[in-house]
Amino acid sequence: MFTATLLTNPNTPVLDRTTVESLRNAWGGGDAVWLNPAIAAEFPLEAKPANLWDAWAGMQALGIDLIVQPSANRRKRLLLADMDSTMIQQECIDELAAEAGVGKQVAGITTRAMNGELDFNDALRERVALLKGLPATVIGQVLKTRITLMPGGPALLATMKANGAYAALVSGGFTDFTRHIAAQLGFDENRANTLHIDNGQLTGTVAEPILGREAKVQALNDIAAQMGIAPSDVIAVGDGANDLGMLGLAGMGVALHAKPSVAAQCDIRINHGDLTALLYLQGYAVSDFV
Repeated sequence: MFTATLLTNPNTPVLDRTTVESLRNAWGGGDAVWLNPAIAAEFPLEAKPANLWDAWAGMQALGIDLIVQPSANRRKRLLLADMDSTMIQQECIDELAAEAGVGKQVAGITTRAMNGELDFNDALRERVALLKGLPATVIGQVLKTRITLMPGGPALLATMKANGAYAALVSGGFTDFTRHIAAQLGFDENRANTLHIDNGQLTGTVAEPILGREAKVQALNDIAAQMGIAPSDVIAVGDGANDLGMLGLAGMGVALHAKPSVAAQCDIRINHGDLTALLYLQGYAVSDFV
């Protein structure tokens, strides 16, 4: 059995009964269940439709995300999340670079790295080098004035944790930011890269080994093993090329507002919904949200 989920941006709800019922009838699905009126609905299917991606493209044009996945084991026990442009709306290194006066140069490298055009580790070293001499106090300023949470994050963490899940923030960014964001949202642990600081200034270097794509896969395997669960019990979310390993390994790998080259390699693509989409994908209704 499979479950088809349709969802949209909660701030601009455009999901109507006609759209849901038309697709359900075309695919011979079961009764539709509304998880949140005008925002999210689902219905069961006997098999994965042959024209799924054509239907997906049609729904995208309407501002609706469409996901079809196996119905079994949808409620996950471990949330593994990227931070930059996933749990927060910014790229921390780009914000630091803006403060250092090299924002445009660093942002260009970030974009190419997230698209998979550059080696992540080399790109990180190159960008960090451009921050040399920046006062470490700028990190706190950036956190306070430039960083905002991705919509839906607090509800995602609170609801999954209330239902017994464990949550880990695993970022190719920096521990100075993940510590703060993890505490703010309620993650159980966080892993990221460490910026070197000397005499109150960034040295332009980062601790090795760098936490990149393979380290995120390793984190998934390590934490799942510690919990005694399988990768199929994990939901992972990210947006960049360095997230593809964990997205492919997790039972539910969600490309959230991802770069096109990244989304193209994922079956679950959320382009319109916010982080509450991860709850709807697991079958939670808005009445279940904490």
